[in-house]
Amino acid sequence: MSDIKPYWQNYIDGAWVDGGSGRISVTNPATGGQIAEHALADAADVDRAVMAARRVHLSGVLTDMRPVERGRLVQAMGKYLLDHIDEIAPVLTLEQGKPLWEARMEVQGAARYFEYYGNQAETVEGRSIPLGSGYFDFTTYEPFGVSAQIIPWNYPVEMTARSLSAALATGNTVVIKSPEMTPLTNAWFAHAAEAVGLPTGAVNILCGYGHEAGAALSSHPQVNQIVFTGSVPTGIAIATAAARNVVPCVLELGGKSAAIVHDDADLAAFENDVRWGIWFNAGQVCSAMSRVIVHESVHDELVERLTTVANGLSVGAGIERPEFGANMGAMVSHGQRDRAVGMVNDAISAGALAAAGGHAPNDPGAFLAPTVLSGVTPDMTIAQEEVFGPVLSVLKFRDDHEALEIANGTPYGLVGGVFTRDIDRATRAARDVRAGQVFVNEWYAGGVETPFGGYGKSGYGREKGREALWNYVQTKNVAIKLRA
Repeated sequence: MSDIKPYWQNYIDGAWVDGGSGRISVTNPATGGQIAEHALADAADVDRAVMAARRVHLSGVLTDMRPVERGRLVQAMGKYLLDHIDEIAPVLTLEQGKPLWEARMEVQGAARYFEYYGNQAETVEGRSIPLGSGYFDFTTYEPFGVSAQIIPWNYPVEMTARSLSAALATGNTVVIKSPEMTPLTNAWFAHAAEAVGLPTGAVNILCGYGHEAGAALSSHPQVNQIVFTGSVPTGIAIATAAARNVVPCVLELGGKSAAIVHDDADLAAFENDVRWGIWFNAGQVCSAMSRVIVHESVHDELVERLTTVANGLSVGAGIERPEFGANMGAMVSHGQRDRAVGMVNDAISAGALAAAGGHAPNDPGAFLAPTVLSGVTPDMTIAQEEVFGPVLSVLKFRDDHEALEIANGTPYGLVGGVFTRDIDRATRAARDVRAGQVFVNEWYAGGVETPFGGYGKSGYGREKGREALWNYVQTKNVAIKLRA
């Protein structure tokens, strides 16, 4: 930690600058100690960043490029991240809490987004529309302009890469509001932009409170498009501000995702799915497998298996866990940990049983033991509201209809899963589960190439895959009357 500089600045219009709202302390959740301080932006800082991005957009420097050239710049940013992974990953671990091997995976995932969307830059093509012999009609796609991107604290590197890469590939300029709890690693995107030769002002990165910098950014009249990942209440506030300026949004607002496990499922294989589904990043994943809905005939066996997996995980400081393995780091903060513990205690009071975990270890860090709750019923708060922690709720079902009813019985609809050897049953479930993405026999199947986004209160718009590109462009139609 001694290698981390004590003070980090915002990056606006190609310069590292202080913030109008002073500084914020960034803490290590594994110890509770301060890592560094970061500049806090105010509304004036936001305005300077937006106007810098707008200037670059209006200059046409990005849109005038041949798309393959713009794509190469985007790809080069991903390579920059990989070249500096040994610098980035330890800082990510210290500010966010995840094991060092997970942090390295996150940086690699971020680089993959730049590779993918850099390759997609020259594929955004219009079409001709036949109107008869007297006309020539065609469509083109143009960037919105200034993309405002408000980043969550759970994956500050990968989530920034997800939206930044797609925006730049389509010719937009960007203002990023980094998360106040995990703002440090976003600095490498500024370094990458400079290193690959992006125009000054094309990428701006600032840290600030949501109610101040976030509100100023989402309501700024010169912002043309907004991307937000976070809570439902904040998403509603951002969408409301955007609506006043008639600005489109992409909102990813979390979920209460369920895996339906049928009586013919491979339970041994499912153990690995649960390990990734709920205890990766200490469960602080929007698409986490927070509910397992299991057939009553295999319920007891599965709970026993899940308990064994949970108890087999080593929990401790992420910086001390450099190797891939059965281990978990701290949650991002004591506040997040205490909220999760409170939800577990409420569930136990309502009749659930802590088959594993359910408590905070006797440690100064923001740790929570990997938790399995059995005896959960659909009406319990723990089965309806997002915990955003390493807490798995197990519910029983009798038949396929009841399983789907439970799975669809929340306001969310981000992802879902079904585990069975019966292809007909799997296909029906994939059709009927109310979610933007359904995994069959492998949680987190897919990748950067596959579209991701929610139904209901999980938000709207799609990230990942080619579908995400259409969030960053608008269609122009050109109709030409031909002379006889």
